[in-house]
Amino acid sequence: MTNNSSNSMDKKNFDKESKLIIDFGNTLAKVAVFQDDELIHLEKMSLVTTGYLDQLKHDFLPVSAIISTVIEVPSHIRQYLETHFTFYELTHLTRLPISNLYNSPETLGKDRLAAVTGASALFPLHDCLVIDIGTCITYDFIDKNACYHGGAISPGISLRFKALHNFTSKLPLVPYKNFEGLTGTTTEESILSGVLNGTTAELKCIINDYCSIYPEIKVVLTGGDFNYFDKKLKSNIFAVPNLVLIGLNVILDFNVKKK
Repeated sequence: MTNNSSNSMDKKNFDKESKLIIDFGNTLAKVAVFQDDELIHLEKMSLVTTGYLDQLKHDFLPVSAIISTVIEVPSHIRQYLETHFTFYELTHLTRLPISNLYNSPETLGKDRLAAVTGASALFPLHDCLVIDIGTCITYDFIDKNACYHGGAISPGISLRFKALHNFTSKLPLVPYKNFEGLTGTTTEESILSGVLNGTTAELKCIINDYCSIYPEIKVVLTGGDFNYFDKKLKSNIFAVPNLVLIGLNVILDFNVKKK
């Protein structure tokens, strides 16, 4: 196991039942333990092993588990989860506490589905715009009646830098770093200004468009690159770093109670 990040809250309360949540991404897996709606343990790692899951089971006594994945989960990990827990995997067929109105649910990213579920649980009876700023920037709208309508997908910051380099003959690949200016005085600064200010302008425009239609909408920001933008957006923004995990926990609770 390669442990790249650990954020262990470890507020164990064995009067409450623990739940295991795993979000398998392309390069990292986020492994979380919840008690009720409280995140008590979180780690990010490149490889999940049965030994690690054994340790979690010993430390936190989780009973149920849910996974969301964009990769093929190794068969021995899947078998372990199915054997040791009341186990669910998020798919387009999973029962949800929201109504999914997306016209092609089988193509919808599981992270988008989990994120809007989490937002709806955090802000019940409110329209919500969920913006996930990662490899891609996704915009997802769920209304105050917990009906998910869809949204938009745009290139993320790293994709924009790479596109300028890969699809031109002379522009360099600029490393992502903070840039506060508007007018770049070098090619590197000009690329930074174009990517970062352009992304900020896109975010502001889409937020304003939704706010003009839904004046009381809650705007929820998440994803790996949200930190750069949350201070630049003047709207009433709610930053929720672990929104996908929160949504997966809500979905797990919903299915366990329906069982």
